[in-house]
Amino acid sequence: MIVVAIANQKGGVGKTTSAINIGTALAATGQRVLLIDFDPQGNASTGLGIGHAQRERSSYDVLMGEASVVEAAIPTKVPRLDIVAATVDLSGAEIELVEFEARTHRLDTALAAVKDQWDIVLIDCPPSLGLLTINAMVAADALFVPLQCEFFALEGLSQLLSTVERIRTRFNPGLSIIGVALTMYDRRNRLTEQVSADVRAVLGKVVFETVIPRNVRLSEAPSHGLPALIYDHRCSGSEAYMALAREMIGRLPQAAKTAVAA
Repeated sequence: MIVVAIANQKGGVGKTTSAINIGTALAATGQRVLLIDFDPQGNASTGLGIGHAQRERSSYDVLMGEASVVEAAIPTKVPRLDIVAATVDLSGAEIELVEFEARTHRLDTALAAVKDQWDIVLIDCPPSLGLLTINAMVAADALFVPLQCEFFALEGLSQLLSTVERIRTRFNPGLSIIGVALTMYDRRNRLTEQVSADVRAVLGKVVFETVIPRNVRLSEAPSHGLPALIYDHRCSGSEAYMALAREMIGRLPQAAKTAVAA
C-alpha cells in the first residue's frame, strides 16, 4: 500500500481538486484507492457526494482511535474509490492531539493496521503545516505538491520544503516528493509562464510535465458531488488530470506500478 500526502500550506492551490480527480483516475486503472479527507472543511467529502448524514465515522474518529480506517471508509460513486470523510470535529483535533504521547504518529498507526485493504491511499491535507499535516507526512511514503502559478506560491514552497526536511530528519526518513504539479495554469498570463519557468529551474524533474489549466468544468464538478473526470471527462481539466495520473503512476514505487499493469 502506497500512501501519498497531498499538501501545501497555502489554500486555494487545487489540493482537493487534485485529490478527487487523481483518485478517480487511479481507480480507473484498477487500483483500490482510499482518499482520506484530512481537512476540517470536508471539501473532498462533499466533492465526492458524501453528505453530512453519511459521515457517522470520520477521519477525526480515526485520529482519536475511536474508529478503525475500515470502519470509517465509505464507498463513493466511483468504482474502487473509497473515502474517509471529514467533519468539523477535525478542527479541534490539533488541540486534543497535544495530550497524546505519540501525537505525530496517530494516522501512521491507524494505516499500518489496514495495509492490505487498498493499493493507494491519498491524504487531502489542510492548508496549514500543523499537527494534521505532520501526521499525514509521517504516515506517507511520498508527497504530492499542487502549486498555483502565482508569485506568492514560490514563497510558500520553500517553507513546505523546509518542513519536509524536518519531517525526514525527525520522523520519516523515507518521505520523498513524488512531484510538484502546476495548477490553475493560464497560458495567456505572462506571470504563469514566468512562475512555471522559475519553479522548473529550481526543482527540475521534480515538477510534473503535465500542467492543470484554469477550467470552469473543474470548478463546477464539486457542486454536483462528482469528480470532473465523471462530470465532464472531455474537458481540458479532466484530460490534464488523466495525463497527470499517468505521469504519477510512472513515479510510484515498482510494486504499485506492477499492480497497475496487472
